[in-house]
Amino acid sequence: MPGSTVRDVDAQKFIEAYAAFLKRQGKLPVPGWVDTVKTGHSRELPPQSPDWFYIRCAAVARHVYLRKSVGVGSLRKVHGAQKNRGSRPSHHADASGSVDRKVMQALEKIGVLEESPKGGRRVSQQGQRDLDRIAMTTIETEEEDEDDE
Repeated sequence: MPGSTVRDVDAQKFIEAYAAFLKRQGKLPVPGWVDTVKTGHSRELPPQSPDWFYIRCAAVARHVYLRKSVGVGSLRKVHGAQKNRGSRPSHHADASGSVDRKVMQALEKIGVLEESPKGGRRVSQQGQRDLDRIAMTTIETEEEDEDDE
C-alpha cells in the first residue's frame, strides 16, 4: 500500500511495533524511576510491565502525530483514569504531568518531536519519516499474516 501513514494502521498494533522499535534502537533516554513511579493520582500501584515507558512513548508519538500540536495538559487528560473513591462516586483524575513531560522530553531528545511555535510540541520531519516507516512495516506484516492463514 503506497503512501501509508500512521492513520491507516490499527492503534494497538502500531504502538506495540513502535515501542519495540524504540527499545531495539536503544537511543531513548529512560529515567531511573520508571520501576517505582505511579503513572497517576488514580493508580494504586506502578505499572507491572517493565516496558511501559516505551509503550507510553509510542502512544504519545502517535497522539502528537494525529494532531497539530500537543501539550502536557492534554496528555494528562488523555492518560487519566477514573479514581476509585470508595463508597463515593468515581471521578476522572488526570495522569501524572511529570511522566508525560519526561516522555515528551525523551522523544524530543531523539528527534521525534520538536517544540511548536504556537506552544506544545509537534512531530518533526525525521519523526514523521520514522513513524510512517514503522506504519508501513506494520501493514506489511499484517498482510503477510493474512496470507499465511
